[in-house]
Amino acid sequence: MATIDEELAQLEKDIRQLKIEYDQFFGGGRKRPPTEIEWRIELLVKRYAERGGELKFGQRFRYSNLTQTYAKYKDIFRKKMQQKEEGKVQRHFGAAAKAIEAERAKAAAAAAKSEASGPTAFRMVCSEPERETDKVDQLYQAFQQATQQTGGSVKQSRESFNEFLRRFFLLVLFFSAVLLRKIAAVIHT
Repeated sequence: MATIDEELAQLEKDIRQLKIEYDQFFGGGRKRPPTEIEWRIELLVKRYAERGGELKFGQRFRYSNLTQTYAKYKDIFRKKMQQKEEGKVQRHFGAAAKAIEAERAKAAAAAAKSEASGPTAFRMVCSEPERETDKVDQLYQAFQQATQQTGGSVKQSRESFNEFLRRFFLLVLFFSAVLLRKIAAVIHT
């Protein structure tokens, strides 16, 4: 039969081993939690809780420290297990993840700030874009400003913007003509 000091040393080793195996379990290295070691620790803790009078002062002090350590770990493991069961497991990937998270928080703050100031709408009436260049300039400036506000990096030259606008204008004219023909056909029937 082992002495009290040997059993307390074994209890200390088991608590350390329990922490290691739980870390492996939460890290994904084990499929099941280490219940066997936990059962052994519980058995020793209960045995010495009942035999407290047989322990010397130094042994009682060591036993008390070990049970407090075990209780602290058990609470931590319970909380981690609850997070794992609820699907709220936090993953830490180091400095890169912290930098990405800080960048996301900064972007979210900037987005919240721009939303708080309210999005600005731009409205313009233009029937001939080739002749009304001042209106096209205003539209181009509003487009560039909106691109910057949304964090976009689209750098479109003025010539390509004019080409886009010309094609868009022709497309609107085409669909307007088609729509007018359909309306006229419905009215005449």
